[in-house]
Amino acid sequence: MAAHTHQHNPAHLHHFATEEQQRNSASFGMWIFLATEVMFFGGLFCAYLIYRHWYFGDFAAASKSIDAVLGGTNTAVLICSSLTVVLAIWAAQTARRGIMLGMLVLTMIFGVAFLGIKAKEYNDKFVEHHVPGASFNFDHEEIPSHPGQYAEPRHAEIFFALYFIMTGLHALHMIIGLGIFSWLFWAAWKGRFTPEYHTPLEIGGLYWHFVDIVWIYLFPLLYLIDRHK
Repeated sequence: MAAHTHQHNPAHLHHFATEEQQRNSASFGMWIFLATEVMFFGGLFCAYLIYRHWYFGDFAAASKSIDAVLGGTNTAVLICSSLTVVLAIWAAQTARRGIMLGMLVLTMIFGVAFLGIKAKEYNDKFVEHHVPGASFNFDHEEIPSHPGQYAEPRHAEIFFALYFIMTGLHALHMIIGLGIFSWLFWAAWKGRFTPEYHTPLEIGGLYWHFVDIVWIYLFPLLYLIDRHK
């Protein structure tokens, strides 16, 4: 009698009973990690909202000096990158290798474009001496909703400190995401992902979507304070 053979998926680790259990464990682990990230960014958001309540007019004047067009462009870039991530996972699920590789490349291009635009914004702030420190200068900046009243530079400096901390940490997460997606592209190129096994793509996608969602909150909070024009 011929021996019954069962083809073992090399991606299925021995300490998991089934491939479904392995996938669920990986997803659960990522959600736990993202929960810690929510707490991390949540502290910064709380600090920002408290100071914004105390110094709303000064924060509004500082916010108006940031280019909302560049911020809006970056928002559109990240929304498009989330779409390409979803399409990459769909392509893996339906065995469309070429589309999967193309979507991963597009995702990384969007990520690099986001960082390039952010670098342009940072350079503008350095040129304008809006970086907190000894060279900081924010004199004679009018509060948008109170013509004739000017922002207190020390309070505006708090805004820019939070701006650089929050957007800088977000950019760091984006850089890490690009590293993750570079590995995912390499693995996809090697043919590791199939309709039956594409868990790393789904896990990487969760991370990327989280980074995008953080920016969706950062954009209106930092760029759109008290803008009437």
